[in-house]
Amino acid sequence: MHYLQQILFVITLAVATYFIRKRVLRIRANINLGKQNEIKDHPSARLSNMLLVAFGQKKMFKRIIPASLHFFIYVGFLVINLEVLEFVIDGLLGTHRIFAPYLGGFYNVLMNLFEFLAVAVFLACVFFLTRRNVLKIPRFWSAEMTSWPRLDANLILVTEIILMSAILTMNATDQIVQTRDDHYVATGSLFFSSYLIPFFTNLDTSLLVIIERFAWWFHIIGILGFAIYVTYSKHLHIFLAFPNTYFAKLEAKGHINNMPVVTREVKSMLGLETVAAPDGEPGRFGAKDINDLSWNNLMAAYSCTECGRCTSECPANLTGKKLSPRKIMMDTRDRMEEVGKSLETGGPGLNDGKTLLNDYITKEEINACTSCNACVEACPVLINPLEIILELRRYAAMEESGSPAQWNSMFQNIETSFAPWKFSPSDRANWIDK
Repeated sequence: MHYLQQILFVITLAVATYFIRKRVLRIRANINLGKQNEIKDHPSARLSNMLLVAFGQKKMFKRIIPASLHFFIYVGFLVINLEVLEFVIDGLLGTHRIFAPYLGGFYNVLMNLFEFLAVAVFLACVFFLTRRNVLKIPRFWSAEMTSWPRLDANLILVTEIILMSAILTMNATDQIVQTRDDHYVATGSLFFSSYLIPFFTNLDTSLLVIIERFAWWFHIIGILGFAIYVTYSKHLHIFLAFPNTYFAKLEAKGHINNMPVVTREVKSMLGLETVAAPDGEPGRFGAKDINDLSWNNLMAAYSCTECGRCTSECPANLTGKKLSPRKIMMDTRDRMEEVGKSLETGGPGLNDGKTLLNDYITKEEINACTSCNACVEACPVLINPLEIILELRRYAAMEESGSPAQWNSMFQNIETSFAPWKFSPSDRANWIDK
């Protein structure tokens, strides 16, 4: 019987590994559709960012109640996965609680810690489900949060609740079977799952083993299924928050990157530089599609948690304009997914007649941005929607002349009069004489 379980486990693990690897390679290929951007500066500052923001959840605690509950889920995810390591080893070797004999009494301490975190995760998920579906917090019900984003969040929360219930059920039945079957290693009393023991005490040993094994298999298959599903979900931020915070912009938030294409052309006109553009091409002003953005912009789109903190802080959105920084990131990710699927099936890819600007993100949205950086400050994983907005706006202004008429007048005045207002450069200092 144990050999059959080992074979089934190996097959299950192999199938899950195949699909996870396939999906990870697809995501990597999608991110690599962006422009190359070498980021190797200040490694210590970047590591500090990653440890404080991604690992330490630093920016989450601006909103203390959801942050505290999210922290329990986060710690539970990290720590309970140590138990999953034991699941994997037991599944491969046909053993049961392989670490218990080696850890002795400390194993009981660990298991009680795991159960405490499982209960904390259970309660936190119930709270978050209530916030989303009963209290209906406005940022979870805005225009871009269509049926799928809402369902995605609910599926993850419900799955977490079921998986935590499976752990407690498994431990409760396991504690009973330990007294009846030598294959089941003694764990000592487990506080939380002990409350479930009365529901199973009078059952036959064979039925208890079936329940325990079902809960074990349900949990491990659930974990593997979760790992596959996450790669299609906004919960991919669980993994990508770490590289995203590491490669995040270190300059002051008010700093706006120059356009290398423009800088090179201006220097060439002034005789200061004669370096040719990469690959001998003049380059595009700004960004029209995802391949005009940098790879770290695209990775940030996959890192988005869809929490809506950026949009809830955006002054343009708060005054009723169409701009939503969260939608900018979601649209960028959706465009990547569309292009990636097309390339995977031998389709036209980027040449499908669509573009990120106009087909996904409108000029009305990007023109509403005040460049205030409120969205950048609000993001708990250091995503920078402003960079994408500016690149799209640069393309609209410089390649399509698609800016509002008032803006075009201002651009012309700056070009001819060196000021937003239309007057002769020689008259600029006249105000001194007033």
